[in-house]
Amino acid sequence: MIPADRRPVLITGGAGFIGCNIADRLAREGHDILIYDALSRPGVEANLDWLKERYSDQITPIIADIRDEEELSRAAREAKAVFHMAAQVAVTTSLTDPRDDFEINLRGTLNLLDALRLHGRPTPVIFASTNKVYGDLADLDFRLEGQGYAPPDEAVAAHGISEARPLDFHTPYGCSKGAADQYVLDYARSYGLPAAVLRMSCIYGVRQMGTEDQGWVAHFLIRALEDEPITLYGDGHQVRDILDVSNAVDAYLRAWQRIGHISGHAFNLGGGPANAVSLRELVTYMAELLGRQIDVRFDDWRAGDQRWFVADTRAIRRALDLSPAVPWRQGVARLAEWLCECRSLRTRPELVEAAQ
Repeated sequence: MIPADRRPVLITGGAGFIGCNIADRLAREGHDILIYDALSRPGVEANLDWLKERYSDQITPIIADIRDEEELSRAAREAKAVFHMAAQVAVTTSLTDPRDDFEINLRGTLNLLDALRLHGRPTPVIFASTNKVYGDLADLDFRLEGQGYAPPDEAVAAHGISEARPLDFHTPYGCSKGAADQYVLDYARSYGLPAAVLRMSCIYGVRQMGTEDQGWVAHFLIRALEDEPITLYGDGHQVRDILDVSNAVDAYLRAWQRIGHISGHAFNLGGGPANAVSLRELVTYMAELLGRQIDVRFDDWRAGDQRWFVADTRAIRRALDLSPAVPWRQGVARLAEWLCECRSLRTRPELVEAAQ
């Protein structure tokens, strides 16, 4: 069905991992898409080429930086909705170059928000924030249980970290994304801009160009497939709630559909307690899927690393009526199968079965 409103949807960072998956879903639904991306992350050109090949008449690339106010304003003027995914995404990079991190994540976001404000139309914007806005959770106690840390607090263990948790920005990345997060919410409050924030945990899945600094689930699989060692920073008992990108896309699109009800609110988006897994546990499962030993090495803890983070997803599931998340073992197997296909590697029957 062709949408009645033929204006395009703007996706900043649209050639990136989550952005291109959002674009794919929207294009399948008949929307025209503006992909605004500087193509600065290695490998994202392949995602853009993939989109153009599938939807040549619906995809319009704008190769530009989020800091280019004039170009961004032109793109925003055309859009009926905006998914703001463009960002400097690595804590390590923010520590090396905090000014660049600030310019991209905070100034770039302000550029977009002000462009939408000055155009005078109530254009919905959904912002990709991060669980790093809650800091390192150092005030919580954790104990080692099996292969991963766990909080002794029964309520936290059962549900995870909720949106009621006080904000606590650590590292330049946490500061820039956290401040941008707050600007988005305030533009909804001060100017009536229909805007919402999704604070993401670890999203993984197909079309993820994982590196050691960001996209670690795909990075681990890529290293294993290439018979290269995996480095775990800290002791490897850190626990994260990982979420398949298909579920993340569902949440972003539903947030747009329900923006009138959720504007001005921030929600945690992650796999929740059912999809919480330690780094060690995940590497063990990957070895089983691929049928090979994985060389694991260890290094010092990295700044701002959380020993445990699991998102309380009850609020977003209620607000957006989301379906249950893909079980992490199945989702990781799907990603492994896709990576094997990309590298023309033969997949084991056990992997194919696990991905179903």
